Amino acid sequence: MRVYESAEDYLEAILVVGKRRGLVRSIDIANELGYSKPSVSIAMKKLRENACVEMDNDGYIRLLPAGAEIAERIYERHQTLTDFFVYLGVDREVASADACKVEHDLSEETFGRIKEHVRRTMGADEAEN
Repeated sequence: MRVYESAEDYLEAILVVGKRRGLVRSIDIANELGYSKPSVSIAMKKLRENACVEMDNDGYIRLLPAGAEIAERIYERHQTLTDFFVYLGVDREVASADACKVEHDLSEETFGRIKEHVRRTMGADEAEN
């Protein structure tokens, strides 16, 4: 299944909001990403059709295994790239925004090298915070 950048953003947002709040609804995702509720509703429908998320009768959204795998991968990339950019001297807010732009398009090889470098220079514990 080919997952597009916007789908990755939605899945990552579900993961992040879920870590922060426990339960996730469409409005939480809209607020997290700054998107309209109708846009989120359309995206959630597509993600349900692709077996990435499920929604219960109360409107709570849960990642399914395929969606969780994508979300965790993108979240790890975001965190690692943010830490790397901060290590280079970039302000954390700017680093996080830049990580969002890069996390989707970076090759596995390049990301792997950055990840190794971050873990070597910052230590595994610091790099995961």
